[in-house]
Amino acid sequence: MLRRLLPPSAVLLWLAAAYAHPLDSQIRSVQQIAPGVFTRIGDRDARQPANTGWIEFKDYVVVIEANTPWGMRDILPEIRKTTSKPIRYVFDTHYHWDHTQGNSVMADEGVTVVCSQDCASELAAKGKAEWDQMSKNADYSLAPYRLQQPSVVFGDFMALDDGERRLELRRVGPAHTIGDAVAFLPKEGILFTGDLCVNWRSGNNVSDPDADHRHWVQVLNDLARGNVKTVVPGHGALGTAATLRAQSAFLDDLWTQVAGGKKAGKSLAQLLKDVDLSRHGDFAADAQQNQSAIRAVFRKAPDPR
Repeated sequence: MLRRLLPPSAVLLWLAAAYAHPLDSQIRSVQQIAPGVFTRIGDRDARQPANTGWIEFKDYVVVIEANTPWGMRDILPEIRKTTSKPIRYVFDTHYHWDHTQGNSVMADEGVTVVCSQDCASELAAKGKAEWDQMSKNADYSLAPYRLQQPSVVFGDFMALDDGERRLELRRVGPAHTIGDAVAFLPKEGILFTGDLCVNWRSGNNVSDPDADHRHWVQVLNDLARGNVKTVVPGHGALGTAATLRAQSAFLDDLWTQVAGGKKAGKSLAQLLKDVDLSRHGDFAADAQQNQSAIRAVFRKAPDPR
């Protein structure tokens, strides 16, 4: 059921800042996935690392991920090259800065911002802390923009259906964050995952303070069992259901090794040396991100009895 958002009180957050390396390939390229369905691959060097998609309905367009303010300003002309229809909605898969800070750009264009209720609550609290922290960056100033809350939120499910095309928005968190939600085109079999899944050599941010790594594994496996033909990850190249399973296997192995080692009495320093994730290929290609992930899971794993 849709309802107007009532922002909660703010709390402190961890600032995800894992975007300092060049993108491997396909920087800012627009790809048509299906008739009327597009994605634009992100660009880390330009501090707009998230993939952003858009879907054409009969009378309007839905955008997936608001990106950063400067990212959205670059993306809007790309959308207008593909369709003359107005953008009606932008959907945020979760609250992190590179997926939501362009909300105000979209709202100023008359676009309705949509996300899950849990995502909205996180944006009002942890997202504000991210915004305040990042406002100190002189190179990418947030001063011309504002932290824009969604005007439409949903609990577990919302669908947009014009008789020709159906888009389903489904909350699946807590996983990467509490408010994670995915966007799915059932007819086309296209799934937009946000950062539940990434497909590049730069690792996956698992350090959100409210991440639930074990449920995250389950969510990915459940999604992979659906009628998914194409996966649009939060970052990196397009994938398939096999990409979801590979991401799940990486996270499961990470949790198993770190939690098991902690239970056995190993210190964090030992685990940083001992944990081997190399069998996961590109998912474990960034040694610095692997170390960050080990630290994050160590904090979450139960203490030995």
